[in-house]
Amino acid sequence: MKKKFFGILAAGLLTAIPAMAQEVPQSTEPVYNCDFQPSCEVAPGIYGKKSLPVTSKFNLSIGGFVKLDYAYNSVNLGSYGALTPGSGAIPKTSSLQGQSDQSIFTARQSRFWLKVAGPGFLGAKTNALIEVDFYGTPADAAESPQVRMRQAWGSMDWANTSVLFGQAYDVFGPMVASTIDFRSGAAFGTPNNPRVPQLRVTQKMNLNPENSLKLVVGLQDPNQNGNNNAGGTLATGSFGTAVNVAGQAMWVSKALGVAPGYWGLSMNSLTAGFFGLYGSEKVLAATGNKAVDSWGYGFYSFVPILKSTDGKSRAMTMSFEGQAYMAANMAFNSATADTIVGTTADPKAAKGYGLAGQVIFYPTQDLGITAGYQRRNAYNYNDYSTRDITFAPLTAKALNGNNFLKSSTNIYVNVSYDLNAAIRVSAEYQNVNTQYGNSTDVASSTSLAGTSGTGTANIGRLAFLYFF
Repeated sequence: MKKKFFGILAAGLLTAIPAMAQEVPQSTEPVYNCDFQPSCEVAPGIYGKKSLPVTSKFNLSIGGFVKLDYAYNSVNLGSYGALTPGSGAIPKTSSLQGQSDQSIFTARQSRFWLKVAGPGFLGAKTNALIEVDFYGTPADAAESPQVRMRQAWGSMDWANTSVLFGQAYDVFGPMVASTIDFRSGAAFGTPNNPRVPQLRVTQKMNLNPENSLKLVVGLQDPNQNGNNNAGGTLATGSFGTAVNVAGQAMWVSKALGVAPGYWGLSMNSLTAGFFGLYGSEKVLAATGNKAVDSWGYGFYSFVPILKSTDGKSRAMTMSFEGQAYMAANMAFNSATADTIVGTTADPKAAKGYGLAGQVIFYPTQDLGITAGYQRRNAYNYNDYSTRDITFAPLTAKALNGNNFLKSSTNIYVNVSYDLNAAIRVSAEYQNVNTQYGNSTDVASSTSLAGTSGTGTANIGRLAFLYFF
């Protein structure tokens, strides 16, 4: 009886195979229901062909990596201790946190992305990317990290012109510190980490077969959901963010060949040029709203010291990357440690500067060694240290701002080895230091409660990655 049943079932399946095959389009190009115009393919699964929901209506690729991190900190950096503090502030040696250590495992730095290559438009290729990680606002349970949008953008790319819209990396500060640490040195002289909503245009100008200029202009908002109309209060000293403009002007040359960049994943040419940002925010002062400018400018360079033999191999290659900048009121991307300083009657933009340099060396194709130094520094200590506590609503601000960050430095060395095309093992040492200054009450010219001092952390990291 069983044999007869399975025989009938097998015959039925064989009979159904031709019919099933007829339902699957033989062409690699999707077929759309174009009863809806002008762009029927805009809504897959609604107006589009519902038999293609997995592969999407366009060319879809997936990727990302699984990342397990172990971090040992010589001081207690809190619940986010797997990361170097985004503020650049290390607990003082005299504090309880500065006298206790920390040992942490986390897999929240894992990432996942979807990339789409869509239909052409006026001779341009169209693309889109959505990337997430698991560093959203954490739930109480360690096994319940929340998904966070990192990037979400679409682009139209011609041969020499590109238009991008959505959330992508800040245009200001091209350098990304090649650390295992997820922060990538953002608060220590490489303020590249923030991903902000923007509209960006990139134009390439070919000077000759070896040299070109790359110009970038972007409109961007540092606070995606903020109120852009005179936000903030006197008690907190915060401000209303507004759309700013940022740009880059880079010379790119093939003269020195190419060498590895960030994490050894890209091969870059000789690049040198300038970048900048300008915006203006409304601050709630004691005398009413006051406009305080946000601005920054800097120089960036990437130099292949030992070039790749064929443009692909990393064996015996070396590169240097560096940048320096000056900025004001740019705490939103960690270019400065603070937003506004001065008094309630005369608030000013907090000013600071940053510098960074790193060397990436690959003695073999699979072994990479990186060493770097970074520093972010306040520019005018007198402005940073002035707090007016005579105006009652600002008392909370004064008490929380008794000390200010003079400087934050980061020295790092890491080694990575690729076991195969997917698995990488990395180890890193960081020495992070914060110098604090003592604030002064402008009315009485006396020091506020609190002390200047130093915070230092020695950090060891081990990471296991699986790229897919």
